[in-house]
Amino acid sequence: MIVVTGATGTIGRALIEELGGAARAVVRRAEQGDELRAELGCDYVVGDLERPESIPVEPGDRLFLNSALWPGFARAHRAVIDHAAAAGVAQVVTVSVRGVTPGSLLGFGLHGQVDEHLKASGVPWSILAPVGFMQNLAGDVDEEGRIVGSYGRGKVGYIDARDIGAVAAVLLRRPVGADAVYELTGPVAPTHDEIAAELTRALGRDVRYVDLPVEEAAAHLAGRGMPAPAAHDLATLMSQLGDGRWATTTTTVTDLLGRRPRSLREFLG
Repeated sequence: MIVVTGATGTIGRALIEELGGAARAVVRRAEQGDELRAELGCDYVVGDLERPESIPVEPGDRLFLNSALWPGFARAHRAVIDHAAAAGVAQVVTVSVRGVTPGSLLGFGLHGQVDEHLKASGVPWSILAPVGFMQNLAGDVDEEGRIVGSYGRGKVGYIDARDIGAVAAVLLRRPVGADAVYELTGPVAPTHDEIAAELTRALGRDVRYVDLPVEEAAAHLAGRGMPAPAAHDLATLMSQLGDGRWATTTTTVTDLLGRRPRSLREFLG
């Protein structure tokens, strides 16, 4: 059995759809499971990552471990990995971020902690390491039509989250192979000025990228309601990503799926 956490998210839904519904979804509320069953035909159980014993894994199962970030993310994910190891699962596939370490800022550091724990768990593993998601780009546009950041001219190979789900489906259906990290990107890595131009075309209104130094970007984010320490860390993280570490693209999606990943233009329509 393939057990899917984060089943109601974009990646989880895409994964279950790719599997033709042949999965067991873990949901927080029964009504979410009823919706997934109606839409995608999958079985479900009500569970909570903060209660590892509620995640229904048995010997030989394969677990897709993913969720949104929250303060207890790393602790809960590590506990679920330990629960899966004790149950004798055949494989854990998890979603991380490209290039993270336990000491990285914000959620990058949380993912780094979970990655290190999984690698040391003794369970066969695959770590999906994408860059930013195309799904988040339109939400970055403020009421004045601006994307504000501190990326500079740094390029980012944003990926459609549905392609991540498709890659997960391939890994969960084929025989368990060697442990590996799969770096996932879109087909090209545009600058944020180029992204703004694509959003202008797709949304039918002017969108522009405004690049600010870290301190000014942090003040802007704090002014929009983000706690000041998190705003500073996020602005710092943007500037780090702007150094080119996410500028290179990979062929991983093509290699595994036999097709190119969706482009930003294809995603935006």
